[in-house]
Amino acid sequence: MNDTVLNETEMVSLEDAIHLIIANPDVRYFLRGEPGIGKTSIALAIQQMTGYPLSLVDVPNLDLGDVAMPIIDHDAKVTRYYPNARFGIHKKCPIILVFDEFTKGSEPVINMLHPALETFKPRLGDEFITDGSIIYLTGNLDTDGVGDSLAAHTRQRIGELIVRKPTADEWLAWAANNGIAAVLMAWVSRYRYCLASYLDGIVNEFNFNPAEPQNNVVSPRTLELASRVILQRAHFSDDALRASLIGILGMPAATSIMSFLKFQEHLPSLKDILESPHTAIVPDQLGARAILTFNLLEYVEEDTLTNIMEYLRRMEEEWQVVFGVTLAKHNTKKQVAFRNRAFALWAADNEDLL
Repeated sequence: MNDTVLNETEMVSLEDAIHLIIANPDVRYFLRGEPGIGKTSIALAIQQMTGYPLSLVDVPNLDLGDVAMPIIDHDAKVTRYYPNARFGIHKKCPIILVFDEFTKGSEPVINMLHPALETFKPRLGDEFITDGSIIYLTGNLDTDGVGDSLAAHTRQRIGELIVRKPTADEWLAWAANNGIAAVLMAWVSRYRYCLASYLDGIVNEFNFNPAEPQNNVVSPRTLELASRVILQRAHFSDDALRASLIGILGMPAATSIMSFLKFQEHLPSLKDILESPHTAIVPDQLGARAILTFNLLEYVEEDTLTNIMEYLRRMEEEWQVVFGVTLAKHNTKKQVAFRNRAFALWAADNEDLL
């Protein structure tokens, strides 16, 4: 992959990759894309959808002895090659086997893993892998400049998929279902270009740029790590939080997010919103409104949504739409929304914006 800028038709979304992998268990897909976009973590979604045991193998950390070992069969007077238990083949059922960072593995290890990539009777060592098992590989692009390479004889065994970075909307839908800090969701919603990709020809102060030396950048992976820290910020100082965010997301993003956190001082209490939706204070600052919009998603219940919708109608349509669209994509809370009269009336009134 020598070209930096790719067309959309050359790439797939993470969701597309999941469905391709599950629908074609006999194809060994090789997912390539820039660092931290979720190529490895989709294994959890595949596990939830199939119910298969998951074996996630970090290929660069493997030595030959970590793959399989010769065992003496004294009765037959031969040796047999038994694979390591970490691969899960001994479970004798369909499995999900992920060869993570495959392109960074040593050549001898990659050669030992080749039989598992075959469509007909895949095996590891002398043990055959159960039919129907899902096996896929991950790696970065050559243009990422992180040391990935793949031999031609390996390419003949796999189907390469270039996975694009999730858009801000896609990431926000995932974040709403995975407990990501509201302030971080609000920040991404406001600075949507933080999830732009150099593969689209876009480089900014936040995103990964292989042409320039960088410490840390904004990616789905680093955003999830930052959320963990932000959610525990009551236990340490703002200076410690800032330093931690710099180490995770880089200086530009950390500085911006710390400014966003200050807006929380101007938020009305949840009690005021639920008890007096028509008179509770509406923040003047855009950043505060953004944080409040995503904060309220957490408190959507059967007995709260009506008043939340009444309060949100006092804000600009932009925030109403952000709240409504994100709620409609929530795995569990969307059922509350679809049964709620106030939400239904709002959706009808704003059909042209949705």
